[in-house]
Parts: sequence; structure tokens; C-alpha cells
Amino acid sequence: MKFKKPNFWDYKKPNLVAYLLSPLSLIVKINNLILNIKPKKKFKNIKTICVGNIYVGGTGKTPTVIKLYEIFKTNGFKVSTAKKFYNDQKDENSILKNRSKFITLDSRQKIIQKAIEENCELLIFDDGLQDRQIDYDFKLVCFDNKKWVGNSFIIPSGPMREKIDSLKKYDAVIIKNIDKKSDQNEIYKSINKINPKIKIFDSFFKIKNKDEFNLNDKFLIFSGIGNSNSFREILIKNNFNIIKEIVFPDHYNYKNHDILNMMKVAENKNIKIITTEKDYVKIPTSLREKIDFIKIDLEILEQKKLTELIESKISEIN
Repeated sequence: MKFKKPNFWDYKKPNLVAYLLSPLSLIVKINNLILNIKPKKKFKNIKTICVGNIYVGGTGKTPTVIKLYEIFKTNGFKVSTAKKFYNDQKDENSILKNRSKFITLDSRQKIIQKAIEENCELLIFDDGLQDRQIDYDFKLVCFDNKKWVGNSFIIPSGPMREKIDSLKKYDAVIIKNIDKKSDQNEIYKSINKINPKIKIFDSFFKIKNKDEFNLNDKFLIFSGIGNSNSFREILIKNNFNIIKEIVFPDHYNYKNHDILNMMKVAENKNIKIITTEKDYVKIPTSLREKIDFIKIDLEILEQKKLTELIESKISEIN
């Protein structure tokens, strides 16, 4: 059974349920303490970047990994992307495999060893900041500007994997926005108060295949991602006329009846169906004909500055 993130996690202030659950957060806090104390291994024959989060889900990790892969490949690096294999995250694996040179195994250390064997110079991990064994050369944290830190409590009373103070140990932050005009001065202030040296970069999504859609049509949209709001908002921002939305839990595995039921609704209302690329790859092939998906590209403001920061940091390490 898939877990759907509770709404109270993203309240601006913790509610009674969050406080009642807070003693259970002790397990995660102890794990994080061990994570910070235990020595980690740094690999000499390859440079590693980890794109992760401390807020659970929907922060744009995978698009950021793909964008960095494209940048460093263009810059002449022998680069691969990587993700530890989880049976319930095959959607992200499929996208990374389609969009990059990709390695996945059941441990990140094995992934690194395989990348070294393949003469890879730079390995970009999708997720893994909380890994107890690896000391990455560059650590980047992703946030969504609308969700930010939610109620700021640790799992299960809130959406945080670690306390926000953990930003002290990371190199950079990327904030995902709906568009480049988004204002997040308060988020900047909060981050700089914790770590004045950390570098912050804004990013925003663009729809690459917008021209493939008739915006005079009406649409049913569905998604099973960490932040379904961002999917809806980018469609609205691009003038898609959304009549109905269906939200599934993150990494949901679609059954035939799920898709057939949505097709029936769409047929009755005479509307088209759109989903995300992550969701589309999980739909049975025989049922994809009447479903479209939007192709997303991440744009990083001050991209050159971020690239220079990463290159300068990894070049310092022998």
C-alpha cells in the first residue's frame, strides 16, 4: 500500500497531530545522529555529486540531476547519473535511463565501483544525502519554494528528513519555482541565517512539448508524484484548461482499472488526459494511446555560476 503524504505536514505551523506524533520522530533523530558521527568514505578515483533533499518528495531532484548531467557532458566530462535501486522507484530509474548514461544497483558503493570500472570521471547521484557510508565531493539540497519546510517537524510529525540546521554541512541549495519571477526572500533569509556560506540557486520548470497540445481543449490531469500541486500549477501557468484532477500517492503503480476508469470519465466529459513523464512510464503500454504527458525541462538561473562552483569544489579534492 502506497503512503500519501498527510496535508498537515505542509501547514505553516505544526498542529496538534504533529505534536502528538513528535515523540516518534526520535527514531529518525537518533539515526541522523549516527549518520553525522560515523566516518564516511571518500572515493579517490572518481568525483561524486549528490542531489538530494531534506524535505520528503517533490523537490525536483531528478530534473536537477538530468540538467547537471547535460551540463557536464557538454563540458567534456565522462559523466553518469546514478540511483540506488528501490523496487518502488522504477519510474525515476526509467527517466534517468532514457535521458542519461545511468547506473543503478542495490548499494551506492557498488554503483561507484562500477562507474570507476567504466572509466567514469563524474557520478551524479539522484538522492542519497542521508547515506551513512559515502562522503560526496559536492552535496546539493533541493527545495520547492511553495512547500519549503512545511511545518518544519521531523518525520512522522512533519515532512523533514533532517532538521533545517543540517544545511550547515551542505554546499548548495536549488530552489524549484513555477517561474523565474517567483519571490522567496524569506527562504533566502532563513537559509543564510543557518549557513551564510552556502550558495543558493533558483530554478524553474519549462514545458518542452507545449506546442503538441491544443490549449482550446479541456483536460483531466492525474499524477502520483511527491508534489502534485507543482504539476497542476505549471499547467495552469501555461494556460491549460483543467476540468478534473486525480491525485495518487507518490510512486503509485497504476493498475489497468485505474487507467480505464479515468478514460471513461474523460470520454463522458469529452476531455483529454494529461499526466507527468514519471507517471506515463508506469502506465501499461496497451493503455497509453489516449494519454499524453508533458515533457519538463529545468532551467537554472545563474547556471554558469553553479557549474563553476561545482568544478572548483571537485577540483580541490585529490
